[in-house]
Amino acid sequence: MNYRTLPSPALLAAREKRVLDHFHDEVVQQWDAVLATFAHPHYEIIATMTVHDGDQAVRDYYRDTRVAFPDQDHELISLRHSHDAVITEFWLLGTHLGPLGSIPATGSRFRVRMTAFFIFDEDEKLIVERIYFDTLTMLKQLLGGIGLKNPKHWLRAIRAVRGLLKLSGMADPRLLKTTPPDLVR
Repeated sequence: MNYRTLPSPALLAAREKRVLDHFHDEVVQQWDAVLATFAHPHYEIIATMTVHDGDQAVRDYYRDTRVAFPDQDHELISLRHSHDAVITEFWLLGTHLGPLGSIPATGSRFRVRMTAFFIFDEDEKLIVERIYFDTLTMLKQLLGGIGLKNPKHWLRAIRAVRGLLKLSGMADPRLLKTTPPDLVR
């Protein structure tokens, strides 16, 4: 694949439509439609170094995040193209109304800036959504609503921090083995 040449405008438009449909279907929780945008469902969450691979693992990821943030939504900031990807910047937002792994619900709203790379293979199949964001920004917002000045809320804050530490435990080894690109000069 030539890293210096973009695909045709028609191909870029098709990729863009697929990504925008993917975003829309996530917000309205149409999981079958979201999964249909992939050749094989695969998410890489770089902030937590986790991988959700395959239909059931991705459905579990959707369920877990919507239990934690049932009103999860996004605001698109920008969308760009590369030779093999659509790159999006967006605000992810929601209210922490249920547990996120072992992080107990805080009732706090969050709004975190994210970047997602939707990567396509040579056959124009979406093969991965790779998401980057700052977990500290999210944690500060989630804990900020607890009211740490009041000692009766300290236990919930401690549980939230412990839960975050569990989430950021072992990195998925698939994310640790990287290969530099073979750039054609």
